[in-house]
Amino acid sequence: MQAVQPNSQPPAQSSALWVLLALALGTFALGTTEFAAMTLVPYIASDLSVDVAHVSYAISAYALGVVVGSPIIMVLGVRIKRRTLLIALAAMMAVANGLSALAPSLNWLVFFRFLSGLPHGAYFGVAMLLAASLVPPEMKARAVSRVIIGLTLATIVGVPFATWMGQTVGWRSGIGIVAIIAAVTAVMLYFLAPNVAVPQNASPKKELQTLKNREVWLTLGIAAIGFGGIFCVYTYLAETLIQVTQVEPFKIPVMMAVFGIGATLGTLVCGWAADKSALAAAFWSLVLSTLVLALYPSLTGSYWALMPIVFFVGSGIGLATTVQARLMDVAPDGQAMTGALVQCAFNLANAIGPWVGSLVILSGQGIAATGYAAALLSLGGLVMWWLTHRESRRSSALCTANCID
Repeated sequence: MQAVQPNSQPPAQSSALWVLLALALGTFALGTTEFAAMTLVPYIASDLSVDVAHVSYAISAYALGVVVGSPIIMVLGVRIKRRTLLIALAAMMAVANGLSALAPSLNWLVFFRFLSGLPHGAYFGVAMLLAASLVPPEMKARAVSRVIIGLTLATIVGVPFATWMGQTVGWRSGIGIVAIIAAVTAVMLYFLAPNVAVPQNASPKKELQTLKNREVWLTLGIAAIGFGGIFCVYTYLAETLIQVTQVEPFKIPVMMAVFGIGATLGTLVCGWAADKSALAAAFWSLVLSTLVLALYPSLTGSYWALMPIVFFVGSGIGLATTVQARLMDVAPDGQAMTGALVQCAFNLANAIGPWVGSLVILSGQGIAATGYAAALLSLGGLVMWWLTHRESRRSSALCTANCID
């Protein structure tokens, strides 16, 4: 019997959809393990007999793993075939999450969660690059959005399911299920992903040259600051529903699902818009986020009035697609590095947003007032957008002048 061989040719359009599905399954696993770990904190604390505050070390360890692993893996792996690297990263996700589910103590859990975070940013970066290579240039942002949609679907399906598993079977099952999904992802990528050659001009030194590009840093600033507004509200949304809206507990997951649905549709719309103009799509995404975040505090008293606001706050996740598409345009020779840096920027936003929200709460302004702080962060993202746009026009004018000379 002849052995089944992995795909070694660029896929046709129908096959490309299956590749995108496999890539999205991996981001679904990443989204589930990152966000579900937060909802499982009380159960982890009870099982390991530690304080809830101490369990937060495991959450921080994951974020630290993302920041450390993303640039190192992407730069060192630039000469490795994308298919091979993705399979290795998915396998690492499976092993690290499996070990996390078996952790005998908090110290081991913190260590294993750090390992779980290492492949996060690199997987996203390589998956987006592979997705963009499967389609014509005018459709690359839409292809990237199909990869990101795995993350947004995790907030609708993966996180609630993992949380339910944690409540009924135990927190270890909630994390262990991610290991299974990651393993399935590795198998799918082995058989479906094209085994194309590494570009001849790829090199770590060339990737590092990207760090000299001002437009790259300004675009990353859009994500690091502008995205902070979304996390500022999302982090305290459940507590806001309990304290201010005073809803029954079963209604909280419903509101979280509304956020996820908004994130999914926002990602798809922004992917379509970014193929026409990534900067314009980012601008309108930030404008919408600023407006709805400013309205958020005044509507927290009504569950039904808050629901459409939360939907549109979630749609702001689409900004990720526009930022990634913009980086592909301004740094065509350093896409591996920018793919890593954008994940670092989003994790920085995930740190800035909750921190700013905590300052508002501790100042006595009330938990609903996090919406005003979030709107200011989103407005800061618009300032970064303006600086990026100005730098883009300056670079274009300089390029035109050089061409004339």
